[in-house]
This record gives sequence, structure tokens and C-alpha cells, in this order.
Amino acid sequence: MALQKFSKWTRAGVRGSALLNVMIDAAGKAGRNLVRHFHDIDSLQISKKGPADFATEADRRAEHILFESLSKARPNYGFLMEERGVISGTDISNRWIINPLDGTLNFLHALPHFAVSIAHERDGELFTGVVYEPVSDQMFWAERGQGAFLNGRRIRVSTRRDFSESLFSTGIPFKSRENHKSFIEQLERVMANSAGVRRFGSASLDLAYLATGRYDGFWEQGLSAWNIAAGIVLVREAGGIVTDFSNRSRHMLERGEIVASNGSLHNELRKLIGKT
Repeated sequence: MALQKFSKWTRAGVRGSALLNVMIDAAGKAGRNLVRHFHDIDSLQISKKGPADFATEADRRAEHILFESLSKARPNYGFLMEERGVISGTDISNRWIINPLDGTLNFLHALPHFAVSIAHERDGELFTGVVYEPVSDQMFWAERGQGAFLNGRRIRVSTRRDFSESLFSTGIPFKSRENHKSFIEQLERVMANSAGVRRFGSASLDLAYLATGRYDGFWEQGLSAWNIAAGIVLVREAGGIVTDFSNRSRHMLERGEIVASNGSLHNELRKLIGKT
């Protein structure tokens, strides 16, 4: 009887689907590529896409690795990618949502806080998510109905109920964007009522950290689907709640706004950021 093979990020007794294993392997390959470039940043070709929005040779190479690996495993699936955009597949029910380098600005400034993010969407519903932090070699993954894991160990959101003792994360919109002023007001209200707020520059990792209980809540606006798709699966499978600012649990990918929490703090967080 052949023994089942487990990747370095899973453990015997923790069974993931074949699709999940494909995603984990692809994220690992792309992450290793990013780490190689991370140690040679000065040689990278960098282009500017918009205000504080950059693309590098590392982004494009990592995305190519993901595209090739996932296409080989599921040749009929479509793609939604940060750099290449939409690629339609003959299987219209399934698509990959990919961010090859979430935290590009951190990467360019030699800050070791960035990730590879892959989500699988079926018929408009998120089913599987993988977020890989390559510098620290942390592989977060989750499948619908199967729980969330970090390097093969089950993870859960925090159990904190006291808002004043809770730690939150967020993303700061660029000053040129219309919602900058409203964000500052949101930040002031959350800071006044909580233990603190952190901003580390990678939404996928903010959500992954929330799923592990490191943060108790997260909110942000102006996001793209590839920033949050995988993280949404992680938080939900770890026992948390994810909605938009109006407390709706669908269409967050289209709206680009998200509130995520351990559940106990969700209504209070949403009310604080929703005030005008």
C-alpha cells in the first residue's frame, strides 16, 4: 500500500483535497521565487501603475509560476489576476483569484511582510484559500467546511469579547483617494475604543493573522478581489465573520470593502467604522 505524500506545510492526519494540494504547491513555488528576488531587490525592474502602486519583475515572474502551475493542474479553469487581469476558461464555473505579491511596497523597501494569495471560486462562491508568507515560511490554508490551518495545525479566531482589550488591523487609503478623510475618522473612533490598530500593508496577511487570533478584527476599503478572496475563506473557516460595511456577506469582492472579526466584536467594529 502506497503511503500518502504530505508537503512540508501539511501534517499526516490532516487531509486536504487534491485541489488544495495543487494550490499549496503553486504558492510554495511562487514564494520561493519571491524570496530569491527579495535578496536582490536592487537589480529588479520596477514600473509604476498608479499612486504608490508598483509592479516588479518579481510580481510578474511569481504570477507566471502560479499561472503555469495551476493551468497544468486544471487547464479549463479561468483566472482573475492582479497583473494579467481576467483570463476566461472553458469551465465557466471555476476560476482562480490570484495575487502573486500582496505587499509590493513592503517588498520594495526590504520589509519582510508580503504574501502569495490564491483563492478558488466556484459558481461565484469562495471555496478554498491559500496565503503563503514566504520569508517566515508560514502557509495558511482553508477549504469550505474543513477548517483553517497554519503549516498543518488547526487555527481559530480569538475569543476576545472586550473591545477595549482588542487589537485591530487596517489599510490606509492613499491621500489622493476620495475616502481618505472618512478613513481617518474611522481610525480615530476605533483607536479611541480599542487596545490598538496596526497597519502592515498586506490585506491577505491581515486576514490570515486574524484567522490565527493574532488580530481580533480588520477593515479596509478600496481593495481588489485578489487582495481578500483567499483571506475571506481563512477567516470564515477559522470561525470568524466577514461582511461588507453594510453587514452583507456577499459581493465583497465587487465592492472592495470588508469588515472581518472574531465574531464577538463584529457589530461594534462595524458600527464604529460605519458612523459618518
